[in-house]
Amino acid sequence: MISLVKYYNKFQKPVQNNIFYVEKELDGVGVEVALQYVDDIVDRIFPFANNIYTGEGGTHVTGFKTALTRTLNTYCKKNEMMKESEGGFTGEDVLEGLTAVISVKLREIQFEGQTKAKLGSMEAQGAVATVFGEAFANFLEENPDDAKSIINKSILALKARKAAKAAKDSVLRKGALEGMTLPGKLADCQSKDASESELFLVEGDSAGGSAKQGRDRRTQAILPLRGKILNVERARIDKMLASKEVKSLVIAMGTSIGDTFDLDKMRYHKIIIATDADVDGSHIRTLLLTLFYRYFRQVVDAGYIYIAQPPLYKIKKGKEILYAYTDDEKLKIVGKGADVSDIQEVESGEEIEAEGPELAEGKAKSNKIHIQRFKGLGEMNPEELWETTMDPAHRVLKRVDISDAEEANEIFDILMGSEVPPRKSFIQSNAKLAEIDI
Repeated sequence: MISLVKYYNKFQKPVQNNIFYVEKELDGVGVEVALQYVDDIVDRIFPFANNIYTGEGGTHVTGFKTALTRTLNTYCKKNEMMKESEGGFTGEDVLEGLTAVISVKLREIQFEGQTKAKLGSMEAQGAVATVFGEAFANFLEENPDDAKSIINKSILALKARKAAKAAKDSVLRKGALEGMTLPGKLADCQSKDASESELFLVEGDSAGGSAKQGRDRRTQAILPLRGKILNVERARIDKMLASKEVKSLVIAMGTSIGDTFDLDKMRYHKIIIATDADVDGSHIRTLLLTLFYRYFRQVVDAGYIYIAQPPLYKIKKGKEILYAYTDDEKLKIVGKGADVSDIQEVESGEEIEAEGPELAEGKAKSNKIHIQRFKGLGEMNPEELWETTMDPAHRVLKRVDISDAEEANEIFDILMGSEVPPRKSFIQSNAKLAEIDI
């Protein structure tokens, strides 16, 4: 159990030095718990019942959370570590940054549903609450430095929760008082049917201008984002909602956020991230995906998040205009016999000529081929953007699907977290697999 906690925290910065652990049987229920707090704002709880992973929790998790909140409140009050005006910790406060593994063993076990993902045996709740509560209280007394670090982290979470509530209420109150006024930058669609409505998130006013002119106004909304949004991997809701770009997106979606999130109020069933095909575009796309993964996971799970695939090249062969989304497609359009070294690429709307072989009536002839390399959506005129990236009949979209939540969670921790060594190691290990955009 301890080694499992160490494994889950291998990319994290510990808040407490000693990992808590207890194993004991009570009233025929075997209880085993290990935990450690880390410098993070999310919790990671891994529950098991008779060695079966219960991803949806159950009675053993309920007993654990109840005892955890009660024990930390009791210790904090006993040692006068918090003002009475602060109130007390909630379950949300004491879970922040927690990594815990909970395991119970029962002779007769009951699950809720057919998947065995949630434990229903009531005796597990009391056993876990008693065994863990007593052992954790002793741990805090015997490890005062660890106890102080845990309490201070929970106090910080409590203050952040209150600040987040104020910020969130401000956003919701503003919307309510102004009749759910949408962000000024948002060019909303005419349809009120979420199932057919789409929201395009584009970089900057240039791409936003082309997208607004080229869109289908009935079903397509455009929200231009200026610059790179806040990295929310280590940001609480109050700081996140202080970001103008993030706040605009939250209001546009209509779902609210945090404990008041409601997927049924989603205003668009397609949120399409449309960024440029360069390094900055990739970074902005990653920041947006981090936001959705951490704070709008249900939107991702519902299959509402998409990534647009704009073309890389515009190719003119005589009177014919074709678009290529990859280098391979470009070569197929130019012709198999074309000399790649003779084909140059230009940017910013310029055009170059290249020789491309074709066969006509059994004889080889040479045609002039004009190739334009797109580096940004803002370089496309409204007609080009509609035809290649926004027209449902011709566009290419990738739906964001998280098939392995734990693996995805780990990757986000490594790439977007505050610890540099894991990120450096990941980059070095995968450098040969990366495609360089120069």
